Formats: sequence, structure tokens, C-alpha cells
Amino acid sequence: MTVVATEDVVAVHQLYGRQSHAIDSGRAAEWAATFTADGEFHSPSYPEPAIGTGGLTAFAARFHESGEQLRHVVSTVHVRRGNTTDTLFADAYLQIVASTRLVRLTVLEDELVRTEGGWRVRRRTVHRDS
Repeated sequence: MTVVATEDVVAVHQLYGRQSHAIDSGRAAEWAATFTADGEFHSPSYPEPAIGTGGLTAFAARFHESGEQLRHVVSTVHVRRGNTTDTLFADAYLQIVASTRLVRLTVLEDELVRTEGGWRVRRRTVHRDS
């Protein structure tokens, strides 16, 4: 098994932190920028995937328009080497919480790509825990 460099693991954790703060604060374009230009977001909670910068930005804007203050809490991140030196795979738990309750508990499966701007999500698949 090839070990993932510590700086790459830290960069993935930072990426997830940026994503969570951006979507929770209504910064839709900033959240979308954490994906590649052709990035994909697939979740059973939504009828259609969000694809590409425009689709991802619109998705994040709609998420924040609910009016309820929600927080994304990412934990138990496991980063693995991808098929090339410029790809990684990561799994993590994601809790979406409101002030007094758990809204959803999900599992993230990400394919990450190294870009000039750092690691970006190429494809995210979300699985809901039953």
C-alpha cells in the first residue's frame, strides 16, 4: 500500500473545512470552486446531480436559501492514493446539523484531482445512512 504524503492529507482536511464553511455561509461560488470545472456532486437527497461550476454554484445557493442555519461537520476522513500521482480518493462521514438536531448522516466518497490551485473534488458521491 502506498502511503499518502502528510501534506496531501492535511490539504484534503483543509479542503473539506473550506467547503463546509463556504456552503454554510452562503458562499456558493466559493464552494463550487472547491470542485474541478467539470466536477460532479451526486446525492440521493436531491433529484439530479450538480455538474460543472454553474450547476454546483446553483446547488450551493439553493441549499443556503432554505433559511435554516445548517452546519456541515466532516469527520473520520480516510485519504487513499488514486490511480495516478495527481489523484486521491477520500471517504468521510458528513453530518448535517441544525442548532438542536441531526438533519442527515451521510458518507462521502470523493475522487480528488491535484490542480494548480491545490486539491479539488472531481466527483463526490454521497450515501445516506438509513
